[in-house]
Amino acid sequence: MRTQAETTPAPLEASQVLSRARGRLYLKKYFAFAVALLASGALHAAEPERFIAKIKLPSGQTAVVAEGDLEARSIGSFSVRLYDAGPPGDETTFFRTGQIRARDGTVEKDVLADVVGDQRPEIDVIVRYAGTGGYLSAHAFGFDKQRLIYRGAVEGLPLDGDPIAALRKSIRKLK
Repeated sequence: MRTQAETTPAPLEASQVLSRARGRLYLKKYFAFAVALLASGALHAAEPERFIAKIKLPSGQTAVVAEGDLEARSIGSFSVRLYDAGPPGDETTFFRTGQIRARDGTVEKDVLADVVGDQRPEIDVIVRYAGTGGYLSAHAFGFDKQRLIYRGAVEGLPLDGDPIAALRKSIRKLK
């Protein structure tokens, strides 16, 4: 049979108690950090990539086309932002102007093309509608050193249609 002295652990010194407490505290902190890191990765991975593109314009300016943050992927808004010319790495430092437009679908691409017929390109944003409709829309934005000008849009284009040709036809009719 064991005596109480054999079954009772020896009392810990204050430094040992403190060391063990610190160890548990560090483990709890690292565990909480690891859980938060894993959760943020899982949440980020669950959200599909949003369209965002930086376009170098012939004027030296930079335009950014982006879907709206925290919106549904299939409907919401997109922005076109214009920045003054800047050195590499600073292309989006000096914001000049921008516009936000509604979208029904996801932004598929941006194109620089002359749709007005003035020998200067417009920023054209192509949107693919979601759902069973499966069609396109296209939005044109002219620009100069100071302004971003909404030129117009065409909607309900077939998936195999030419959105740039449709924009040209529609905008030139308005002239």
